[in-house]
Amino acid sequence: MVPALLLATFSYALLGVVAGAKWEFVQNGTVGIVALEAIIVSPTLAVFFDLAATDRPLMIDGHSAWGALWNLETNQATALEVASDTFCASGALLSNGTMVSVGGNFFPNTSAATNGLMAIRIFEPCANPDGVGCTLFDNSDLVHLAETRWYPSSLRIFDGSLMIVGGIHEATVFFNTDPVNSFEFFPSKDGGIPRPSAFLARTGPVNLFPRVFALPDGKVFMIANNQSIIYDIEANTETVLPDIPNGVRVTNPFDGTATLLPLSPPDYIPEILVCGGTNTSDQLPLANLSSQDPASDQCSRITLTPAGIKKGWEIEHLLEGRVMPEMVLLPNGQVLIINGAQTGYAAFAGVPDAIGNSNADHPAFTPSLYNPSAPLGHRISNQGLPTTDIARMYHSTVTLTPSGNLLLAGSNPNGDVNLTVKYFTEFRVQNLNPPYMSLPRPILSSLPAKIAFNSKFTAHVTIPPNLGASPAIQVALMDLGFSSHGFHSSSRLVWLEATLSADRKTIQISSPPNNRIYPPGPGYIFLTIGDTTSAGVRVMVGSGASPPVPDQGKKN
Repeated sequence: MVPALLLATFSYALLGVVAGAKWEFVQNGTVGIVALEAIIVSPTLAVFFDLAATDRPLMIDGHSAWGALWNLETNQATALEVASDTFCASGALLSNGTMVSVGGNFFPNTSAATNGLMAIRIFEPCANPDGVGCTLFDNSDLVHLAETRWYPSSLRIFDGSLMIVGGIHEATVFFNTDPVNSFEFFPSKDGGIPRPSAFLARTGPVNLFPRVFALPDGKVFMIANNQSIIYDIEANTETVLPDIPNGVRVTNPFDGTATLLPLSPPDYIPEILVCGGTNTSDQLPLANLSSQDPASDQCSRITLTPAGIKKGWEIEHLLEGRVMPEMVLLPNGQVLIINGAQTGYAAFAGVPDAIGNSNADHPAFTPSLYNPSAPLGHRISNQGLPTTDIARMYHSTVTLTPSGNLLLAGSNPNGDVNLTVKYFTEFRVQNLNPPYMSLPRPILSSLPAKIAFNSKFTAHVTIPPNLGASPAIQVALMDLGFSSHGFHSSSRLVWLEATLSADRKTIQISSPPNNRIYPPGPGYIFLTIGDTTSAGVRVMVGSGASPPVPDQGKKN
């Protein structure tokens, strides 16, 4: 049994509670589209994508927009011109900082959009803090995927390029009955020919938006349905790992969520955490499913070493079942578990007892925090966390911002705009502010714009008096990821070794050893002192060259 005093210590560390400060939800305007995909593209801007439709209130060139730039400082949306339908697409940042969006759909006669099923959209780095002059290149006649892909996943890998995984060829009612059982890359590899995947072939029909993670040796961990593998990109081989226990399934339309836990020097041992989803069999027909079927409360964690794989998944439990939740890495190494519903499934207008059009019911309004370093059974708590009254279920997003708070948007289990049903189309945007957002915070400055692998650099630091002489210092390098359908693709936190000077005015930081520990490309560096985290500073990690780039830094 864990002593009460020790439990109190774990609870305090878990929540990051600071006297006089608290977590809080704040509504900050409306966006005018359904933000079903979200990615931070600069210190001041996020990009949102939606279904191409004719009924969204945000307008551009006389028609409804389905892309938007969200200004993180003014909480204002600017319509972004998009040619193809971005509905249920994916994306990531490349090694040169370019954002790439891939896949989508096409519903003829519903909008001005072109077919998005093979689309590759390119948003190059834009220096204007308000997004003036920022544009999206979107022309499938010139640049396109090798296969049609709706509901794919994507991931920045060790050479800075994008790996694109799975999806569905054409729209089906609920299950993936027309699967894309292959991988491809952008820029293309293998002469542009997709690689067949036995893993995807055996994980249908519940394998949309596979959960994929770049491991620190360059391989890729994948989850689809209730199965997992390690895929070796260079050898084109897969290693089968233990199934997620108890028949829990975690990919669309049975969405749970997953994350790669923070990587620590010197060994950077990878651990995967998977939470939520459902125990429902993937062999049941849609007519037998219900919006009232309970979601799973199971969390499963595995260490990806030979000993950890032999041991298998370690089980713990959420405070409630959640389907369509999302996990977000925080700069202090904790994991926020947020959004979703306590019963039902993803997608809409499918189950016989849909709530309006929603296949899910009973929103999970209160987030939880997961502390990876706490003892098993004491890692999850919602103590001190606020409750919202905005349901964030199907087609909702959440992301950490460079300021260190959370940006939440979207939710629309309807397709078209519907403001009369219980779970209506949601245009409101929120922030979830951690306690440190209302306190004096440390400030990092004078960082180099570009950081080489396996190097040391010095930054200036300003430490407010309220932090005293706390020796507890953490420096995190983070990829903030791409949020869509309960999954934060490319999300990553790597701890950096750091030494604070005796006068507490500068800090020497060691970069990641190589491009496999942190795939080359942009990131944000955060400094946490005690329970208080700085704003993030954007840096380019690696050469900043266009992909594919050669290995950089020290070999593993």
